Amino acid sequence: MKAVLTLYFVSYLGWDPDLSTAVYHAFSGLCYFTPILGALIADSWLGKFKTIIYLSVVYVIGHVVKSVGAIPTVGNKEMHIALSMLGLILIAFGTGGIKPCVAAFGGDQFDEENVSERQKFFSIFYMSINAGSLLSTVITPILRGDVQCFGGDCYALAFGVPAALMVVALVVFIAGCGLYKRNPPQGNILLEVCRCIGFAIKNRWKSSKYDPKRKHWLDWAEEKYSKRLIQEIKMVLRVLVLYIPLPMFWALFDQQVWKNRRLESGQRQSTNSFTPMCHTIDAGFSIIAAAESVKNSEECSDLNLGLLDFGASYTVILTNSDTIVPHKMEDVQANNVHIAWQIPQYVLLTAGEVMFSITGLEFSYSQAPANMKSVLQAGWLLTVAFGNVIVLIVAEGAGLEQWKEFALFAGLLLGVSIIFSFMAYFYTYVDPDQLDKIYQKDSGKEEDDKKQKTDDIQMNNKGKETRM
Repeated sequence: MKAVLTLYFVSYLGWDPDLSTAVYHAFSGLCYFTPILGALIADSWLGKFKTIIYLSVVYVIGHVVKSVGAIPTVGNKEMHIALSMLGLILIAFGTGGIKPCVAAFGGDQFDEENVSERQKFFSIFYMSINAGSLLSTVITPILRGDVQCFGGDCYALAFGVPAALMVVALVVFIAGCGLYKRNPPQGNILLEVCRCIGFAIKNRWKSSKYDPKRKHWLDWAEEKYSKRLIQEIKMVLRVLVLYIPLPMFWALFDQQVWKNRRLESGQRQSTNSFTPMCHTIDAGFSIIAAAESVKNSEECSDLNLGLLDFGASYTVILTNSDTIVPHKMEDVQANNVHIAWQIPQYVLLTAGEVMFSITGLEFSYSQAPANMKSVLQAGWLLTVAFGNVIVLIVAEGAGLEQWKEFALFAGLLLGVSIIFSFMAYFYTYVDPDQLDKIYQKDSGKEEDDKKQKTDDIQMNNKGKETRM
């Protein structure tokens, strides 16, 4: 749907490019903020399977509403805008809600001893996403431009086909329900996490200098919450802190996507191959990553994430720097520069994206406790959301020339990549699956200690009775 969304704003709704840019990034950001809601519903209430089903229905309804809004004979322009915005909001909640659940639900199908297979799954998962994107960027513009309806470009058909395909996908997914491993929801874990953090902060604030010191500020919650929950929260917070610099990657990447969309709207025939080429390269690198992931040990995921983020940073710098390829995309649009000059940049960009995304998906799953898989997946997706927020603030607010804008983002990304490299270096990999064994031992030891104390008391009582 996004393959023709910007053209729809400009050509059909008659919006100017600046407003179209703002709405495009606002919609993209919303699609990646709503995963928090989906994760909360999945982990606390419905479970991942039912959440995917119910929110997929919302997803389909959003596409239908969006399609109806693209029919010229339905109401006036205000009606078209209202239906379009309502459809986009429903789509954002639908797609955002299922995003963390789909990846985490796929990871749930693999047992502890199938780590390499799970890594391979995330590579194939991302390859499938890009295969779908490749088809959409080829087919959707054809449905929009080459098929005429209502006396013009057929946006209604271009938006309606994804709705129909989503229905088919949902039916196929439900048909396999008997084959899936479904973990039940663990209760309102996110609310429990917030309460635990709040209690720890409150308890720490009220403590005096004479109270015994704690190794970690969350340890101040031990009076009310279990050591296991506190340890799980520590794990999640450590990963989320590690993710703080990452939105800058998506800020630059999503802005590049937007520039391509605007370029396609102005000179489609000369640049129409760019986006399909990107997704083709994406799929190719995903296949390579799937083959190589089996060889990588899970203990290296944190190192891989740091190195790949650093490599992706240089990838984007090369992609957008006029010092490497001294021609802007507008020059290509005017046919002053051969399109082949752009190929090395897109190869580097898509290679960085694939490695960055696949590693992030697998890392987020592997480092999350069993009851917080969807929550941490949502945390990873939030980096994309904040990336779009950065674009709205910097790109739309500053009003810089394109080359200055690219240079600014490239410089910012280089800076945060260096920071992230240091953060990743000091990150210690944790295997959440070992928590069960650790706390089972601890609980067993506690039971033994309690039993021993009971036996000692009973022996002392018997001794007293004998002496009497």
